[in-house]
Order: sequence, then C-alpha cells, then structure tokens
Amino acid sequence: MSEHIHYAVEDRVGTITIDRPERRNAMTFAMNRAFGRAIRAASDDADVHVLIVTGAGGSFCAGTDLSDLDSKTPEGRFGDADPDRSSDQFWPLAHCPKPVICAIDGAAVGMGAEFTSHCDLRIASTRARFAWLFAQRGLVPDTGAGSWLLPRLIGPQKAMELLFTARFLDADEALAIGYVLEVVEPARLAQRAYELARQILDCSPFAITRTKRLLYDGMARDAASHVRASMQALAECFASEDHQEGVKSFLEKRKPRFTGR
Repeated sequence: MSEHIHYAVEDRVGTITIDRPERRNAMTFAMNRAFGRAIRAASDDADVHVLIVTGAGGSFCAGTDLSDLDSKTPEGRFGDADPDRSSDQFWPLAHCPKPVICAIDGAAVGMGAEFTSHCDLRIASTRARFAWLFAQRGLVPDTGAGSWLLPRLIGPQKAMELLFTARFLDADEALAIGYVLEVVEPARLAQRAYELARQILDCSPFAITRTKRLLYDGMARDAASHVRASMQALAECFASEDHQEGVKSFLEKRKPRFTGR
C-alpha cells in the first residue's frame, strides 16, 4: 500500500501493518490515507474473511505525527475528511464488513488508541499501553470514537476518567475493564491473533457480516427498529448458501465449507 502501511492476505486472513518504528508508528496524513485505502481493499477483497490490524517494531501507533500536524492549517488538519459525511469515513474499521482483530503491542496513543476502539476484538501484549491524550493537546478525541465508541465499550464513567485525565491504561487494567479480550506475551501476540482469526473462519461470513452490522447499528436505534432489522437479516440468512451449507454439514456430521454467499 505504501512505505509505512502494508497489506497482505494469506489463507483468507488479511493483515494491515503500520510500519514506521522509528517514530513508534505515528501517523502522517499520507499514512492515514494509505491506511484507509488498505482497509477499503480488505473490505472489498472477496478472499479476505477476517482482518488483523497491528503495528511493527514493538509499538502499535503513537497517534498523529505532531510535526506533520503542525505543518497544516486548522482547516487543512481534517485532511480529506468531510465532517458532514457519515461515520464510515472516520471509522472504516468499524464499517469494514469483515471481523477486525486488533493485535496491540506497545503504545496505542491518541489516534492510535482511537484505532483500537474501531476494531471489533482487541488482543494486547503485556507491554501494551493505551492513552487518549487529546485533552493534553487541547483537543477532543480526533475520530469521535473516544466520545462515542469508548463509553459503549467500557461504560461512560471509566471513559470520562480516561479522557479527562489523559492517563495511560496498561494491559492488565485494560483486560480488567473489558477493553481488551486477552493479554499475551509479546512473542505470542501475532500467533494468538491468527488463532482467533482461524476460529472465526469456521463460521459463516454471510452471517458474521450481518451480525457485525446489527451490533454497531443497534447502538444507535430503539429496540423495535432493531428487531425489524434483525428479522430482515435473518430472512437474508435463511435464503443464503451459507445457511444451507450449515444445515447440510450438521446433518452430514462434517465441517462446513462456507463461501460467504
């Protein structure tokens, strides 16, 4: 994708790696655009059923490169983003139709912490650290995830404490409050993320895509609307090849061969 954003696919698992270790993977505007392109590529890639996002060199992402930010006018700091557009532009990982696993080693700070909230499942190494430092820079969370997704993930009071104090959250506390799913040793992080991806690959991509969208959309609508959407998704599943394969494989006592159709 670019010098610092790599995208690879192997055995139905896509991996996006932020690779700028000399700056702890801090994001420039150019990197952020390449990151978005990689996410869109994975979203559109029929060969990808699960996506893993990670960082290289012992860091996840140290946020926005402030030297790059300082070179922009206040208006130009939005980059290509249009504040009037929907959240899919700002949270492409959450809107990716595939399950997204975040494998976090080292610092996930500012925009880097926001990126971890965009992902569906988070696995951290023992040296992972999270911080939403925006208030220390005179800012609000820059993608809006800290003020919308984070309180839904860990509760409003804990989210407010982290945002108001800008303190660091270590891996053990992140596990204790339910922000991360697991904590593993750094040497095992990539392997564990792939193991989790393999578990997901045993299930129907057709059903998982709809389940993910129901989960996210359900955060912002009333129960009656959500039930209607669920019934629509269920009807689509009943008519899918994956459902037919799921039933057939159960009756034949074999592992299903899902296609996502």
